[in-house]
Parts: sequence; C-alpha cells; structure tokens
Amino acid sequence: MKRHALSTRLWHWLNLLCVVVLFMSGLTISNAHRRLYWGDWGFEASQAWLMVPRFPDWMTIPGYYSLAVARDWHILMAWPFALGLLFMWIAMMVNRHFKRDIVTKRREWRPSAIWRDVVEHLKLNFDHHEGKYNFLQKLAYGLVLGVFLPMMIFTGISISPGMEPTFGWLVDLLGGRQSARSLHFIFAFAIAGFFIVHVLLVILSGPIGQMRDMITGGRKA
Repeated sequence: MKRHALSTRLWHWLNLLCVVVLFMSGLTISNAHRRLYWGDWGFEASQAWLMVPRFPDWMTIPGYYSLAVARDWHILMAWPFALGLLFMWIAMMVNRHFKRDIVTKRREWRPSAIWRDVVEHLKLNFDHHEGKYNFLQKLAYGLVLGVFLPMMIFTGISISPGMEPTFGWLVDLLGGRQSARSLHFIFAFAIAGFFIVHVLLVILSGPIGQMRDMITGGRKA
C-alpha cells in the first residue's frame, strides 16, 4: 500500500484549510475580549488569569476587526473540521492506521529509548525507527488526533451560545463556560505550536518529497 492512504491525504489538506481559517478568525474573536478567566463567569481585569495581546489585522480573518464576520467564518469551518476529524478516526480504525502506525509500544517508553529518539532528532535523523513513525512522531500525532483536535471541538461546543443549553453537562464537565473558553484558547495555541514544529521538520527532512508524498500517496510501504 502507499505510504499515505487516500483518506489521510484528503483529511490532511481539508484539516489544514479548516485549522488556518479557524485560527485566524479566532484571533479576531479573541480581540473582542482579550481577558481569559476560570469558572462560570468573568469580566473584570482582576478576575482574569491572562491578558491576551491584541493580534494585528494581518494575522486575522477577515483582515480587519469585525466580530460578526469572524464568527461567520468560524462557524463555516467548524462543521467540516469536526466532521473531518470524525471521518479520519473512522478511517484510521478501519484501515488500522492508528493501531499499526501511531499506537506506541511499551519498550518505546523506556527513558533510554526516548533519549535516543531525542538525540536522533537533534541530529536531523528522522528515519531511525522500525515502523512508519518514530516515538516522538507517534506521541505528537497521538496528542493532536486524540487530545488537541477533539478538545477544540468540545470546548467550542461549550462556548457556543446556540449549543450551551443542550450541552450544559459538557460545560459543567469542563469547569464552566469561562474555563472552556480558556481551554479553547490553550489548545488552539498548542495546535499552532505543533503546526510550526511540523512545518520546520518537513523543511528539514526534504519538503519537496514530503509534499509530493502527501499529494500522491508516496512510495509503496
């Protein structure tokens, strides 16, 4: 079979589009109220645990301050983002991509094995593993697919005024609406951090080949 399944490639590019638009429109929404709180409510500066900087227009969608337009873009991309992740998880279970390539083995968690993986990464040697991905890659992809992206959906539902009456139990589980909003912000920037590191590693490991493989599927594995 190919290095990257068709389902993986389709989701990869759809998710990239969704994440970029969601993040940039989210920055506009953040500019509307730049303080973050814990609990059910908060408004005053003394209650905030973080004062978020104002993001410049070139980083935002629509490129100028308009909360209404930003929310329209956010909602437009939220559905393909959520349904795309559901599709990807179903595909990974059916084609065994998750179990075969992402699930870590007990021996990979030994401190010596982790340290070796770190050292090889620092040497820019990304092909020192037995399977498709090395331990750090498995850990990163597992966190993104299993924690970061799902939490963006759950926290997004919790802070959506239209969803909150139906999903009040989820709001309570996350510690209140303001806690959900803070978590939404934290996981958004965790994904942004992963994206930056991912792009840097692609550049260091051969961007032309990596891009080609993610478009065509790459060599037979």
